[in-house]
Amino acid sequence: MTGAGAEWFGDGLDVTGADLGLWVSGVDYIGGWREAREAADRLNLAFLGAEFEPFELRAVASTDEDGLGVVRLLVSLGAVDRLAGLLEARVQGDGGAA
Repeated sequence: MTGAGAEWFGDGLDVTGADLGLWVSGVDYIGGWREAREAADRLNLAFLGAEFEPFELRAVASTDEDGLGVVRLLVSLGAVDRLAGLLEARVQGDGGAA
């Protein structure tokens, strides 16, 4: 690496490409992330309404390698049983209809 210029990070390195898990030039990740963010916000409000704390269960916006929005769930081990119980009760109560 050479100096403190704006290009120092990429000096001699090719760090792009889906194989490396980094952004690929020309893929619109921001659009997919924005859509995922809206979905994650809606889901997080539902989790709060079900009395989950954000440290227990939260939805996080992300994108896949093609720039499509993805929502990932972060669930503490303590919240897994509660979430599973709520989902099981929903399925048993009305067949899982949304």
